[in-house]
Amino acid sequence: MSKKRIVLKAVLAALLIYACWLGWQVLRFKTYPSAPAPATSPAEPAPPSREIEGVYHIHSRYSDGRKTPDQIARIAAEAGLDFIILTDHGKPNYASLASQGWKDGLLVLAGSELSVSRGHLVGLEFSQPSRTFSQNAELAAREINALGGFSIIAHPYSKTRWSWGTEVEFSGIEIIDADTMIQKNALRFLLYLPALFVQPKLTLLRIIDPPSQTLRKWEELNSRNNVSGQSRVYGYFSADAHFIYKAVFPVFHLHVLLEKPLSREFEAARRQVFDALRTGRFFNAVDAAAKAEGFNFWAENDGKIYPMGEELDLERGEAGPTGPVKLRVRAPFSFAHEIRLVCNGQILMRSSEREATFEASVPGVYHAEVYLRKKSPLHAAVPWILSNPVFLRVPLRKEIR
Repeated sequence: MSKKRIVLKAVLAALLIYACWLGWQVLRFKTYPSAPAPATSPAEPAPPSREIEGVYHIHSRYSDGRKTPDQIARIAAEAGLDFIILTDHGKPNYASLASQGWKDGLLVLAGSELSVSRGHLVGLEFSQPSRTFSQNAELAAREINALGGFSIIAHPYSKTRWSWGTEVEFSGIEIIDADTMIQKNALRFLLYLPALFVQPKLTLLRIIDPPSQTLRKWEELNSRNNVSGQSRVYGYFSADAHFIYKAVFPVFHLHVLLEKPLSREFEAARRQVFDALRTGRFFNAVDAAAKAEGFNFWAENDGKIYPMGEELDLERGEAGPTGPVKLRVRAPFSFAHEIRLVCNGQILMRSSEREATFEASVPGVYHAEVYLRKKSPLHAAVPWILSNPVFLRVPLRKEIR
C-alpha cells in the first residue's frame, strides 16, 4: 500500500473518530429545567421586583457589526429577550443612538463604545453631546456623567486592554466578554464549530473560561472604593456581539430587577432599565447552561430590605449599629448547585440549599455567586450566576481596618 493511501486512510479514520466524538457531545448535551423550584420559605420577605432579561454590548452595521438594528432586534425578540443594548463604536455613534425604540415588542437601547486613552469605555444613558467625547479616559467618564450617563470598562484584559490608574470614576466593569472568549479560545472554538449549526449553546459554553482575573480586579476596585468612599463598581456579563447573534444571544443575560412592570412608553422604559443598571439592581447569568430566573440577593437590617447594589452604613448616630446585617441569597432551583457568599475576594459561606443567610457585622463588599454542580458543558469554575454587591460601610472618620 502506498504512503499516500496510508495517509488518506489515517485522515479518514481521524475524521470519523472526530465526527463520532462531536456527535456524542451534541447528543449528551442538555440544559437544566427552565422552571425554578418553589422557594423553601415563600413567606420570607424579598425586594419587590419585576424581573426582565436582556443582552448588553452589541454591535450593528453602524460600526463593526454584521446586521442592522432592526434585524438584530428581530433576532433578539425571537430569542425571548425583553431588551438589548447596542454599543456601536463612536464618540458617540449618533446613528446607533437614533435607532433606539420599541422594535418587534423588544426594547432597543443604545450607548457608545469609546476608544479612550486607557482602552475601551462604554457610555450609557447620556444625553446627546454637543461635541465628541474626550480621548482621555477620565475626562470622557466625567463628560458622560455630566450628561446624565454612566460608563463601563469594556473587556479590560483582552483585545484593547485597559491600563489602570489610581482614580476610578467608572460605574461598571465587564467580567466576562463573549467575543473575547471566542478570540482567546479560537482553537477550541474551531473544534466545536460544526456543532454551532445544530447545538450552538454547546459550542459557546465550551469556550468560557473562569473569569479569575477580572473578578479579582472588580473585587479590588470595590474594596478600595468602599474604604475611600468613591463610586461603586458593578459587574457585567457582556455579549460583545458582532455576528452570529442568534447563537450568542442565549448565552449571557443581564437579569434586571424593576420595582414596577416595564413601561410600554419608550422614555419611561429606558429610564427604568438604565436606572436599574446604574444602581446595580441586576445580576448576570450564563442562561445557556440553565435559566437563572428567580435568583435574588439582598440585605435586611432594622426591618428594612436593601436590594443588591445598595450601600448600608453600619453605624447610625450615637446609638451605633442596630445589629448585624442579614444577607440573604435565594437560588430556588431544583438541580444541584452551590451558593457562595464572597466578601472582598474571600469566600465566607458555601451552601447547596435553595436559600442561604449570613449575618455580617463588619464593613466590606459582599456579593453572591452560584455554580452548577450537575454535569454541564459550563466549566465548573465559571460562575453560572454572579450578583452585584451589597456594600457595608462605616463613616470614614471611624473606618474599621
